[in-house]
Amino acid sequence: MNKIALYSLLFSSIWCYSQKKVLQARSTSQSISIDGKLDEPAWENAAIATDFVMLDPDNGKPIPDTKKTEIKVLYNNDAIYIGAMMYDDEPDKILKEISQRDNFGTADLFGAFINGFNDGQQDFMFYVTASDVQADCIITDANGEDYSWDAVWISKASITDKGWIVEMKIPYSALRFSADNKQTWGINFFREIKRQRYKYTWNFVDRKLGTFTQQTGALEGIENIKPPTRLFLMPYASYYLNAGEGQKTYGTMKGGMDIKYGINDAFTLDAILVPDFGQTKYDDQILNLGPFEQQFNENRAFFTEGTDLFSKGNMFYSRRIGGKPSIDPELNDNEEIIENVQNVNLINALKVSGRTKGGLGVGILNAITEKTYATIKDTITGETRQAIVEPLTNYNVLVLDQRFRKNSSVTFINTNVTRNFHFRDANVTGIAWDLNTKANTYSLFGNAKYSVINDTEDKKGIFTTVSFAETSGNYRYSVGTDFVSKNFDPNDLGINFYTNYYNFYGNANYRILNPTKLFNSFRIDYNMYSEFNKESGKVQDNRISAEVNLSTIKNNYYGAGFNIFPLESHDYYEPRAADRYVIIPKKIDFWATVSTNYNHKFALDLNPSISIADQSGRMAYGVDIGPRYRFSDKLLLTYTFSYLKRNNNKGYIDGYDDDNNESTPEVVVFANRDVITYSNTLNGKYALNSTMTLNLAVRQYWSYAENKQAMELESNGTLTPYPEYTENKNSSFYSWNADLSYSWWFAPGSQLSVLYRNSASNFERIIDKDFKNNVTALLTNDALKHVFSVSVKYFIDYNAVKNKIRNRA
Repeated sequence: MNKIALYSLLFSSIWCYSQKKVLQARSTSQSISIDGKLDEPAWENAAIATDFVMLDPDNGKPIPDTKKTEIKVLYNNDAIYIGAMMYDDEPDKILKEISQRDNFGTADLFGAFINGFNDGQQDFMFYVTASDVQADCIITDANGEDYSWDAVWISKASITDKGWIVEMKIPYSALRFSADNKQTWGINFFREIKRQRYKYTWNFVDRKLGTFTQQTGALEGIENIKPPTRLFLMPYASYYLNAGEGQKTYGTMKGGMDIKYGINDAFTLDAILVPDFGQTKYDDQILNLGPFEQQFNENRAFFTEGTDLFSKGNMFYSRRIGGKPSIDPELNDNEEIIENVQNVNLINALKVSGRTKGGLGVGILNAITEKTYATIKDTITGETRQAIVEPLTNYNVLVLDQRFRKNSSVTFINTNVTRNFHFRDANVTGIAWDLNTKANTYSLFGNAKYSVINDTEDKKGIFTTVSFAETSGNYRYSVGTDFVSKNFDPNDLGINFYTNYYNFYGNANYRILNPTKLFNSFRIDYNMYSEFNKESGKVQDNRISAEVNLSTIKNNYYGAGFNIFPLESHDYYEPRAADRYVIIPKKIDFWATVSTNYNHKFALDLNPSISIADQSGRMAYGVDIGPRYRFSDKLLLTYTFSYLKRNNNKGYIDGYDDDNNESTPEVVVFANRDVITYSNTLNGKYALNSTMTLNLAVRQYWSYAENKQAMELESNGTLTPYPEYTENKNSSFYSWNADLSYSWWFAPGSQLSVLYRNSASNFERIIDKDFKNNVTALLTNDALKHVFSVSVKYFIDYNAVKNKIRNRA
């Protein structure tokens, strides 16, 4: 009888949790004050969402009564209001570190996830920490969470003797939904108890399934709402004071405006007029010895906010817009470039994005950069002239993304770059697909792209990829293949390094979905990868790898793995000459990672690695050490030291034609070298309150490559000594960056930021191995460049202004 009762209870629990929960929103005409108290009468009669279920680590376990969570939702013609009561029988243990916006820190957390179309494809996530800090993002199953998206909304958190409370006002302008009179939205609520690292959701999210966004509950009851006009203006003003050795200190004023306009309930126009990116984070430049450019993160808000549609097909690299000039000017004898720009100025940019009720997403992005010149001087006559390094250029991206069956999509993407006059133009067209079975157990993913370059010599190329995966359960796997033609080139508005190959790859993995006596999480992966040159059939890459990642019941994280390259491979890129390759020896890599629980005041990240090649003396080893200390809920310091040494590394240093024998191929010179890299970074945060922070970011970097022997690349890919080459091609690059900033969100969507930045860098062929000298050489008035800037942006809501004028009339 007891067994029957137990089975009945278990079945009832599973059946209950597997159903889509429904919450009724209540209309209100009362004024709701966002003060974290929930004391207005309208809250008393609102329906309650409760009975939360654990997401992680013990998926499916009900929340205990001592941590009961109750959520209510109200709405009017302007916004929805969410009130959350998170009970806690130990309120003095609630963690509440104050962090910057979009950074949770070490704090308890509440979140509301909203899908206005209830199509299981994309959620708008709104978070508030127990320290009253906001975070927001967009999430899709394909791309995960995108915290570059920022909405304007109001919230307040407060801690009581029973737990803590969150009150939110989310304007309809921050959401996307249809124009139906009766709305049904997908919704879920989230709570994390940070001291235990326990995460709960209102509607059960089954981790056995390979989807998060399709496991929401439903919000009903929103009817006959009349959303206001979505028109927002964000004017800004900035002042920059620049100083440095050899230049007169000067100041610059800038002003401009961002505009957001709701074309209809689903589509939004974003535009920037006279953009200013002077306070974006500095780039972490490195000593780049490889054949490809260094890829940088995008730090400009316009190109990161709400750009999930434009990431489809991996065809858009926004740093191309306003990046380095694309043209190298031709120099006559006795000429040199005396002035050139690092980045082309952006004139303006706009984007339109949204999704119809039928699931068709449309994204259009357009940007124009100005005509740019370099100044060239004749070293004999002293005369100067200007040469175009970038013509007036138009960049355009078009995306059409059709969703269906709530978990699948087919996407059309086109990128186009048109340069004025006779300069190079580029066009890339692609189709991407993400198809999932109804039960979200299997997935077919891929894309096909076609590039066309119109230049002095036209080029056309293709790229295709397809993969199949099992996406649910403890055991999962995936297999796939790529094919890339030699002339595929998306790099005018995208980024792609490798061409002219085909490959095959696979993965098998196992994970636990519920904790054990030892582990909160455990996953082991096995991977295989093989790549071949399309024309010669030679192996370009091959590896077998395995790794394990786990977290203990004390919330410490550990990982370890290895990569085995069992065959020699042929690198067609490092020689930087057509149809030439260098043989890369067999090797094996080992790595490990340790990350202790960040809930403790002191925590440590440790990442050692070693690589051993099947070649005498050729190996690499390194370590990253990152201690962090939280002095209080306001003050946090993190430090990272990185060291990497590559012994007897083989790499390209020069190439030229043999003047004595025109029939022989280009002479390609490599070096047997030691490459050593040091990096020190320090980050600090002091929060005065939840809207005001002081931030420190310092990075010191030094890397040098010391050539021990010149070597000639033979036609069979081997390297032989080349004593005739005596030119000094050693490399030493060192840099310093320091940012001290103050940020104050003085009103919703409005920010005052003050930044002091100093920076310096130097590249030399003569290597000074004294670490102290390389650091202090940059910390002088002769080397440092200084920038002090103040920027204010103000958020203006057209409706708020209209209502104020109406009330005064």
